[in-house]
Amino acid sequence: MQIRNILLLGMATVIFVVSGCGKTDEVAEFNKPALYWYKKIAGSISSSNMDKADEYYISLKSEHMLSPLMPTAITMLAHAHMQKEEYLLANYYFDEFNKRYADDESREYTEFMKLKASFLGIKDVYKDQKLIMDSINKAKVYLMRYPGSEYAPLVNTLLVRLHMSQYLLNENIAALYERIDKPEAAKIYREKNKSSLVEMADITPPQQGFLGKIFD
Repeated sequence: MQIRNILLLGMATVIFVVSGCGKTDEVAEFNKPALYWYKKIAGSISSSNMDKADEYYISLKSEHMLSPLMPTAITMLAHAHMQKEEYLLANYYFDEFNKRYADDESREYTEFMKLKASFLGIKDVYKDQKLIMDSINKAKVYLMRYPGSEYAPLVNTLLVRLHMSQYLLNENIAALYERIDKPEAAKIYREKNKSSLVEMADITPPQQGFLGKIFD
């Protein structure tokens, strides 16, 4: 895919910059060539300084919006934030790529990566209920939009995990209401599970990392 080639080019640049960059004084910089900012971004990623990488991207974007280095820089930043588990920022850069450079093939990939980022961003099923529901809806939309996608099996697995999480959440909330003698409230959450695609018999009580394990 085109986007994968862009990523490979970006990673090669990171390796080049690691071997060639030295320390510089922190001074205000502007009106630099696009390649200068691109190398700064790559060097910051390689040294795990994502704040600086984001700053250098702003400089590249403001000074060289039409540079052919822009899509590669955006892709590098998206994947670097994914590796740092900074999923909101990863999705920001995938959105940037989609708005400016995506064609049908690359959009299929970036939309999958956005879905993966949202999925991996679920850390607590109790606190992230809305994110779970949003991820379920996005997964359904993806499968309708790209039914023959090579990523469809992973998206289907992801969707099942999300439904399992939603089922367990509803069941735990229902059990809580029963313990505090609120049977009507418990009934509401058990009714929700009656329309679920999964049943309790399908679910193994989750270990730590239950959601993200499919991407290991």
